[in-house]
Amino acid sequence: MLLKLDFEKKLDGFHLRVNYEGQAPRIGILGASGCGKSMTLRSIAGIEKPDRGLISVGEKVLFDSEKKVNLRPQERRVGYLFQNYALFPTMTVEQNIMAGVAGTKQEKQARAREMMRAFQIEGLEKRRPGELSGGQQQRVALARIMAYRPRVLLLDEPFSAMDHYLKERLRLEMAQVLRDYDGVSVLVTHDRDEAYQLCDYLLLMSDGHIIASGETREVFEHPQTVEAARLTGCKNISRIRRLGSHRVCALDWGNLELTTEGEVTPEITHAGIRAHDFTPVYPGESEIAAMTDTAGRDSQEARAHGPGSISIDSGKNMIPMRNPTLTELPFEWYVVLEQKIWWKVPKDMHSHDFSDRIPGALTVNPSSVMLLRES
Repeated sequence: MLLKLDFEKKLDGFHLRVNYEGQAPRIGILGASGCGKSMTLRSIAGIEKPDRGLISVGEKVLFDSEKKVNLRPQERRVGYLFQNYALFPTMTVEQNIMAGVAGTKQEKQARAREMMRAFQIEGLEKRRPGELSGGQQQRVALARIMAYRPRVLLLDEPFSAMDHYLKERLRLEMAQVLRDYDGVSVLVTHDRDEAYQLCDYLLLMSDGHIIASGETREVFEHPQTVEAARLTGCKNISRIRRLGSHRVCALDWGNLELTTEGEVTPEITHAGIRAHDFTPVYPGESEIAAMTDTAGRDSQEARAHGPGSISIDSGKNMIPMRNPTLTELPFEWYVVLEQKIWWKVPKDMHSHDFSDRIPGALTVNPSSVMLLRES
């Protein structure tokens, strides 16, 4: 189903501009708080009116400023899952689900029973929202939305108020709901894991603008810009000086020289490496000799590239392990090198000593060095 979003809305000190056209079934909008994500959903739902533009689903136009079209929320067949679920507190579960369903009382009850079976909330029909857990409330809210068969499902930070255990479990349930849903879903989140797990297509938003878009995996693997890399979780980003078509000097990492798989075109200003993309090289391994031979002495090649540069074996991308700072988390180590490079290392819950795992160097594949533009 084709979704078209091309609209603008000016707010106090903020200008929202949204542009998307496509048929992806599960769309994500990823961005920091206050960037315009929720306002985008509210505009699609008809709760907010854009200043100008077009919003349509399939052949149905929901909003068109030129043609003076602005359908009421009730006419749009858009389901909106709010952060707090917005259940009617004095109604039972069954009554909440029936609230948006048209038909006779018997037809409404039959549809409510169908939804309660689908969302595994049978036996709760006579309870009120205050008697339910957070996960149960979310299921009831989804059942109420799905009961009237919306063409578009809008999800506004649906897991933001949940503890980690419940969030993980309900994300799996939500993934199944979205796979079975035959309409278009739009998920708003600041959590990149949620976006990656639940969305086929991703819009990255910053300061009211879409700064990157594409298939979710492609956006994460090739974010293209510095801000997009940060939004997708890249911790290591450095300004660069171009040394060749596939060679850069990382200025913020001690003038570290790196070989890249991608071509270093003139508009490239930064390089990025994800914290889990490094491979440790331990003393005695053959690569150390190559690294030591070039990086461990003031060679003619190093002098040719300027003071303080670290020359490495071409294609190896060796990074000397200098004065690492360790931070222990339950299931991983954060290792920060003297060059301000972050390395993320998995661990098990019962391991608390990293001293025997400190390598002589790290290496990174040229294909894992992301080439980024400033904007």
